[in-house]
Amino acid sequence: MILDILKGFIVGICASVPVGPIAILVIQKTLSKGRQSGFVCGLGASVVDTIYAIIALFALAFAQQILERHENLILLVGGLILVLIGITMALSNPFRKRVRKDEKSRFSSKDFLQAVAMGVSNPMAIFVIFALFAFFGVAEDTPRDWNVAPIVLSVSAGSVAYWFSLSWALSRFRDKFSLRTLLWISRVMGMIVIIIGLVLIGQGLFNVVFLSKPLL
Repeated sequence: MILDILKGFIVGICASVPVGPIAILVIQKTLSKGRQSGFVCGLGASVVDTIYAIIALFALAFAQQILERHENLILLVGGLILVLIGITMALSNPFRKRVRKDEKSRFSSKDFLQAVAMGVSNPMAIFVIFALFAFFGVAEDTPRDWNVAPIVLSVSAGSVAYWFSLSWALSRFRDKFSLRTLLWISRVMGMIVIIIGLVLIGQGLFNVVFLSKPLL
């Protein structure tokens, strides 16, 4: 069990490392509002990773059926969510009330919910976590009951540790950039999220229009 807990911690880190929309959001929030804001976004991502870990352990086959049956709808809705969040990131000026290094940024439920929305918009991440479980051989001989709770918690802990480390590291360099540079970084990151969302929407529309796949 101790080995599985350690493996779960590593899975939590590995699942968070790929640079995607959530990582971009964490970077943007940390540079604009400070370490706490970036970490709060990371907590939102960790909550989603924990839920996906539970699904990967208990209900992967059921989740796979739902994802395959409603793949195009998920692509369109998920892409739309990313586009809307990306537009908000690109058009807003989060540096108007920039938090200084010696000030404490407040907990923002908006930051947390944005990260959760981004995580939910990509349910395919379930398979990433499942693949990591298989690769590291996590809980292979553990009954699928409350015995896996420590493993799920270790995945969450690994994810939290990664986002805390990232937001802390970024905050160290935050004051080295001018406000103008940070604003452009924020806008570019917003545009990247928009592009990712448009790609998902385009993939969903292509499947429906050209491949005649069902939307629902």
